[in-house]
Amino acid sequence: MNDSIPPQTLQIPLAQAGRRFDQVLAELFPDYSRSRLTAWIKSGDALLDGAIAPPRQIVKGGETVSVRAVASQEVPLAPEAISLDIRYEDADVLVINKPVGLVVHPGAGNPAGTLQNALLHHDPRLVEIPRAGIVHRLDKDTSGLMVVARTLRAHTALVEQLSERAMHRQYEALVMGLMISGGSVDAPVGRHPKDRVKQAVVDEPTGRPAVTHYRVRERFRAHTLVQCNLETGRTHQIRVHMAHIRHPLVGDTLYGGGLRLPKGASAELAEVLRGFRRQALHAERLEFAHPVGGKTIAVEAERPADLAALVLALRADTQAHSGSEGDVRLRR
Repeated sequence: MNDSIPPQTLQIPLAQAGRRFDQVLAELFPDYSRSRLTAWIKSGDALLDGAIAPPRQIVKGGETVSVRAVASQEVPLAPEAISLDIRYEDADVLVINKPVGLVVHPGAGNPAGTLQNALLHHDPRLVEIPRAGIVHRLDKDTSGLMVVARTLRAHTALVEQLSERAMHRQYEALVMGLMISGGSVDAPVGRHPKDRVKQAVVDEPTGRPAVTHYRVRERFRAHTLVQCNLETGRTHQIRVHMAHIRHPLVGDTLYGGGLRLPKGASAELAEVLRGFRRQALHAERLEFAHPVGGKTIAVEAERPADLAALVLALRADTQAHSGSEGDVRLRR
């Protein structure tokens, strides 16, 4: 127990009589996660009528509860001076435009040089937040927007928004083949049964519910630019779902997005396509309710240079062949 931190004190409403101490505490202090509150109960930093009580203690109503919000180191303190493209910032949240090639968390093969290391340099207090405030992730070779919590209160609220599908995430993807129209993929995603590196569409209960909505933005001769909106956020969800409907992402060798050249493609287009060595996916828009006050925060990030160059090359190729093969463009 840390006596140097002033406690927050509340009285349990009589209507809560008969419920467990940890359940009541979670309702009285919604800014903190249940796991954190339970840890404080066990450490003596959350008291019932001034005394330590077990999490399952049944309350009578009218008791006083006090909570000391004890900060603890949640991640290794390993700050690195890595440049960040910050698109929104206040005392509670950050929105980062992650570049291609930046790994989000340290792990096997990537012990340093990650977004987490960069965040700890930008704000050393993030060492006290789970995962340094990172509440969702992007693959190493996917660019775009991520929200980061700077306080425990913000972290709890943002994780809740994700779990309740209240955070809106919009992506742009370039896929193989010509899509006729938009649609939705409602197919559970889980670990591939044979390849542990991959995810796959698998039956429940192995797979978790996953829904991706997509619409056509622009058609080229052998590719389609699409907008994807997530209801859920499973690992590799867009990549798996697009491959599942036989339109894998350009450059996504893990899920079948190999090289495909339109008939009669110019040397310039062939060079651009061959040089694009990542999945063509960009998290372009992020919208959420601010964890303090509920104000809507909406942030957008333009296409990264490599994807923009590829789209321009495909558009020029389509225009050059439009007279003989028909105009298949459909722009946003």
